[in-house]
Amino acid sequence: MVWVWFLFLVIVLNIPFGYWRENVKRLSRQWFFAVHFPVLVMAFFRMHLGIGWGLSTVLLIGSAYFSGQWLGAKWNRTWKRSMNVSNCLLRDIALSRWIIIYSAKKL
Repeated sequence: MVWVWFLFLVIVLNIPFGYWRENVKRLSRQWFFAVHFPVLVMAFFRMHLGIGWGLSTVLLIGSAYFSGQWLGAKWNRTWKRSMNVSNCLLRDIALSRWIIIYSAKKL
């Protein structure tokens, strides 16, 4: 069960970084940070959860990593067609009105 949660965490962690990576210049500092920072976080969780370093674990985690990066980049490209996107996924979600915020005046 730890594996399922860890792979889910890897995918979810990489979606915002893939979103950010898609919107910056390739091989820039921001691009390298968006690609490599999640690897450090995954290594940290991997050591603390006691997940091994075998070939099968590397393949599973690598595929989850690239899936999250791909999903984030796909999300960015999809929204770029319909609205102005920034480098921050959470900001763009709020601006796209997925989250409805009620003001005190309307209540």
